[in-house]
Amino acid sequence: MIMEVERVGVVESGWVWLRAIPVNAGAAMVGFAEQARKIAADDPRKLIHSFKVGLALTLVSLFYYFQPLYTSFGVSAMWAVMTVVVVFEFSVGATLGKGVNRGLATLAAGALGLGAHHLATVTGKTCEPILIGLFVFLQAVAATFIRFFPRVKARYDYGVLIFILTFCLVSISGLRSDEIVGFAQKRFSTIVIGAAACVVVSIFVYPVWAGQDLHNLVAKNIDKLGTFLQAFGDECFTRPEAPETLVGLHAILDSKSSLETLANFARWEPGHGAFMYRHPWKQYLKIASLTRQCAYRVEPLNAYLNSQTQAPQDIQEIISRMSSESGKALKELAWTVETMTRPDSHESNLRIASKNLHSLIKSDFWEDQKDISVVIPVAAVASLLNDIVSCVEAIAAAIDELSSLANFKQPDKPPPLVSVVVDDGLKQESMSSSS
Repeated sequence: MIMEVERVGVVESGWVWLRAIPVNAGAAMVGFAEQARKIAADDPRKLIHSFKVGLALTLVSLFYYFQPLYTSFGVSAMWAVMTVVVVFEFSVGATLGKGVNRGLATLAAGALGLGAHHLATVTGKTCEPILIGLFVFLQAVAATFIRFFPRVKARYDYGVLIFILTFCLVSISGLRSDEIVGFAQKRFSTIVIGAAACVVVSIFVYPVWAGQDLHNLVAKNIDKLGTFLQAFGDECFTRPEAPETLVGLHAILDSKSSLETLANFARWEPGHGAFMYRHPWKQYLKIASLTRQCAYRVEPLNAYLNSQTQAPQDIQEIISRMSSESGKALKELAWTVETMTRPDSHESNLRIASKNLHSLIKSDFWEDQKDISVVIPVAAVASLLNDIVSCVEAIAAAIDELSSLANFKQPDKPPPLVSVVVDDGLKQESMSSSS
């Protein structure tokens, strides 16, 4: 009886599972379509990139469809297809870097592989496999160790990997093949053709420039920093924490890897648009590093956004104005980077703000306060803001250097919301771009 009940339960469960298959499949398809729509809407370039990869693969696949091309290259034409699959990247710089790495590594490894094969052949059939094995071992050890060099790891790691693979293929295949030279020549030719197809499609069909992305990301990070400081200056000690501004700060702190990758790809790209040949991409990394240092000092200010401390009104006003001026200066710098215009001099504003802070630190406020719960938060914020002003000045100097190296244009009109601080540091006015 118990066995029959269990059997009925299993049958019912199986039937329920079978009936749920169409419903689950439909839900999965709807979820997939929604995710695809969201990805395409967030960055349409990703959808365009998919079409570009399909176009490049279609072009190189013609080697198999046209008899004259297939007769010239034979089965080796498949290397062109494989090259497109592994070389075509999202940006022009990444694609060009991988293509050049693959082409040069194949050429160098093919030549050395032929040389190793020739030396091994001269020694006779007995010693030939021993020497080939020795050559493969030595080059694998040396090339793998070289991959650990920081500069090689950053720019040529893929090329060294292809070098190891090609050397092994060329030198070892010579043991069983008398057409080693033809094999090496066809492999190199098809790889060049595949890489060329990737580069041409990447550059001439809706190109995605890593340099442009790097430029925009650096400006965006500076703007996020300025936004937080302005918000803190407007409502310091008086409002709850704002998660959206914290997310922006965390994005700045976590952007180092992305920025370094973009800078590496940007170095491979030819001159385009406003970015001339040999554009100072390293300067962007310097600015990004200073921006992160500033963000590390800005992040602790969040602890005082929801503080219950009630500092005296005049003290709050000085701190508020100093934070606001620092934020406006950063947003102005972000504007100059984004528009590639030479920055206006704003050091006087920052110096006045810093002077006001030093006056606060040296004032009798600390002696008059008996409540240490008020003194400590105010002193901490004042110290952080003093460091932030120094960071802002360093960022401004780095951007000024970038504007000279990259020949930024002179501004036709002032940036929006340029702040002007008068000498007493307690009054300010904002000019719109139309003034």
